Amino acid sequence: MNLLTTLDAQRIAIRPLLAPSDPQDALTAYYALYHDPNRTRLFLNHAPSGTVDAFIAVCQTGQYLFRPLVVMRAPNEQAAGDLFCRALVPGRPYYFIVPLDLVPAVERFLEMPQPAVNRVYRLDPARFSLARAVEINVMVQQTPGSGGYPRWEIRSGGQVVAAAGTNWRSPFCAEVYVYTEPAYRGRGWGRAVVRAATISLLRDRLLPLYIVDEANLASIQLAEAAGYIDTGRREMAGEACLPQV
Repeated sequence: MNLLTTLDAQRIAIRPLLAPSDPQDALTAYYALYHDPNRTRLFLNHAPSGTVDAFIAVCQTGQYLFRPLVVMRAPNEQAAGDLFCRALVPGRPYYFIVPLDLVPAVERFLEMPQPAVNRVYRLDPARFSLARAVEINVMVQQTPGSGGYPRWEIRSGGQVVAAAGTNWRSPFCAEVYVYTEPAYRGRGWGRAVVRAATISLLRDRLLPLYIVDEANLASIQLAEAAGYIDTGRREMAGEACLPQV
């Protein structure tokens, strides 16, 4: 059977486990349902009734280089453990992003030396409109970004000192990224490029999301100043591997 046909069937089977337009599921739904099929492998678990009740998606991305990105859903530790054994190569590092209810399973079966907890923010249109009304930065320029999507930059002295774009886009949502050179922080330039990226996503009728390590207070402040609000969703993220026997 053709691999793409198999992946299509798997994606149909796991679709009831996800809500792609919900910020709580958006990142996992993108990688499991919409990421490049040539760089995505799905592993499914079946309940006794025969329905699919859990999955792992192992994805090759440019963001994490030689570490495949892993997202998943599972109803319990046993289902998660079974999927780990089937999907992961022992001793190989993977970058995991999982909901907090799967932390016990990760701690039981995997080695994750430096886990982080991410907050999921979404755009608040009212707050964004207010912030947009009081600040326009003409230094922001649009340039081609990865995947054919626009990237927004501010340059100084011939170098890019602030930039924002999207890590991924599904048919419903997109995650904004931002970086500002340390010497140029505190000038509002990071906020300016984030807002430019946000406007572009709104024009494309996508819900902008901003996902940030909850220990990164500067990035949290930037997100909130740019009109994003905390959804309350938390995800554990970090490099992990299945121990070798």
